[in-house]
Amino acid sequence: MSKELPSREQAILLLQKYNSPPKVIRHCEEVAALALEIAGKIERKGIKVNMHLVEAGALLHDIGRSKSHAVDHGLLGSNIAESEHLPESLVRVIRRHVGGGITTEEAEAFGWPKDVYMPETLEEKIVSYADKLIDKSKRVPIEVEIEKLLPEHKEAAERVRKLHEEINNLIGN
Repeated sequence: MSKELPSREQAILLLQKYNSPPKVIRHCEEVAALALEIAGKIERKGIKVNMHLVEAGALLHDIGRSKSHAVDHGLLGSNIAESEHLPESLVRVIRRHVGGGITTEEAEAFGWPKDVYMPETLEEKIVSYADKLIDKSKRVPIEVEIEKLLPEHKEAAERVRKLHEEINNLIGN
């Protein structure tokens, strides 16, 4: 794996290389803007955040949507990132951003390789959270995402709610 995170321009070129639709690229740019805003608020509270990882992770979190719009786009995207020899920290952001995280049991039911699919680091959590607040390319209240998940995915809705609380506690809201 490469030790260097891609720049904003390199990340956009990667999205284009894998034929990400323009609307997906716009979504990723909006998630990156919000993720950096959230990360900045957290840093102002005295907590160190790897801003470059947050930006690269947010820009590339949906690169797997060039192959699938299903829940497996995070796994497929992490495979693309690995094939591009991107840093493991970035691969994990992409793998772990979906739905506030995927439990081991859920991943097993999907037939995914044994791995961790829940966001663990602060940067992983920031990208996953920012993604939940951007619907297409517009910011939405977290309640909108939770309501969407509730009917069929109560556990995922609860994970998103907990992620919301955790991030807001860090920000001081």
